[in-house]
Amino acid sequence: MGDQSRVFVRKLLIWYKKAARCLPWRDTRNPYAILVSEFMLQQTQVSRVLEYYPRFMARFPTIDKLARARPKAVMEQWEGLGYYARARNLHALARVVSKTHDGRLSDNPDELQELPGVGRYTAGAVACFAYEKPVPAVDTNVRRVLTRVFGNAKVGMPNAELWELASRLTPKHGKRAWRFNQAMMELGALVCTARKPKCPQCPVNRHCAAVRSGTRIRNQRLAHPE
Repeated sequence: MGDQSRVFVRKLLIWYKKAARCLPWRDTRNPYAILVSEFMLQQTQVSRVLEYYPRFMARFPTIDKLARARPKAVMEQWEGLGYYARARNLHALARVVSKTHDGRLSDNPDELQELPGVGRYTAGAVACFAYEKPVPAVDTNVRRVLTRVFGNAKVGMPNAELWELASRLTPKHGKRAWRFNQAMMELGALVCTARKPKCPQCPVNRHCAAVRSGTRIRNQRLAHPE
């Protein structure tokens, strides 16, 4: 990792310590609880997930409880959250894991991707956030941050290049990797937003290619927090 990348990571982690939201799935290392949150957060705002997540976890507190549930009961708990294929996939996943994996979710991203509804991002998120594995987790927010900071915001970056970059940036120590991946998502959600990025408030704007090129902001006086 180059000096600029190290500074980027350091500043991002300092910012996250101050700016991180208190979210229930960040207070646990329970793989099942984290998996449920990741399924719910797909294409859904955090504010809505905060309504449904506690109720769902209270009704199905373990992966075995979910596996034994009737499909109708699962869909009732999901009703109103939308994108119902997620609920069906989650239920199918629970049954597979309960039946063939002794109710335990793997800490290996490749093995996790073999489960229903689990793609590369979700697999990385569960491995990192539950087991503190130093692996990348590139969701929509992280993709946007990486593209703007290190790539070309107009052209974008190939998927393979994005994941390779994320892998290089992710710290090798598990707890630090957990914080880094959370921080990248938080930056994309709160500051480096899709429509109106708050570039003057960004802790890493000095290192951002989009800022330097004027792609995202023009004629604004930037703050450069140290």
